Amino acid sequence: MAALRAVRCLGLPSWCIGAGAIRSLVWDSLHGFQEPSNLDDVDVAYFDAEAPLALDAELQERLHWLLPSLTWEVTNQARVHEWFAEALGQVVSPLTSLDDGLATWPEFATCVGIYLDGNESLKVIAPYGLSDLFELRVRHNPRRASVSTFMHRVSSKRFGHRWPRLSICTP
Repeated sequence: MAALRAVRCLGLPSWCIGAGAIRSLVWDSLHGFQEPSNLDDVDVAYFDAEAPLALDAELQERLHWLLPSLTWEVTNQARVHEWFAEALGQVVSPLTSLDDGLATWPEFATCVGIYLDGNESLKVIAPYGLSDLFELRVRHNPRRASVSTFMHRVSSKRFGHRWPRLSICTP
C-alpha cells in the first residue's frame, strides 16, 4: 500500500504498479509463503503521450526519495516503441493506452497492474483477465515477446524453482 500511495502522489493521469511486483505477491500468497519473494524492482507503468522522455528518470528519483527501500522502474507506455527502436533496432507500433501497454508484457499472468484511486480503493487492470495469475499458469504472450524471450525469462527468473506449483506452458 505504501508503494501504491507513493506512486499516486506523482499525480499521473493513468498509472499502475504491475508485472513482477503483483505476480510475485499473488504467487507467494498462493504458495503459502510467510516471507515475500525479493523483488528486483517495482514496475510503474503509466501512459502520457505528452510527457517528455526524461520524465521517467525524474519520476524514479521522486519515488526513490519517497520510498528508498524499493528499486523503482518507471516506464511511460506511450514511449515504449521508441525504446524498441533505439535499444533493439525493432520497429513496433506505438501503444494506445496503459491497458494496451500491459497487454504486451511477456506472460499473460504478468499482464496485470494495480492502482489506488483517490478513495483508497484498489483498481485492477488485467487485459487478459486474472485466471492465469490465480491458477498459477505461465503462458507466453506472443503480442510482442518472442518465444526465446519468454523461455529466457522463465529460466532466468527461476519461476518453477521459486513457485513449484506453477504450470509452465511452453510454446
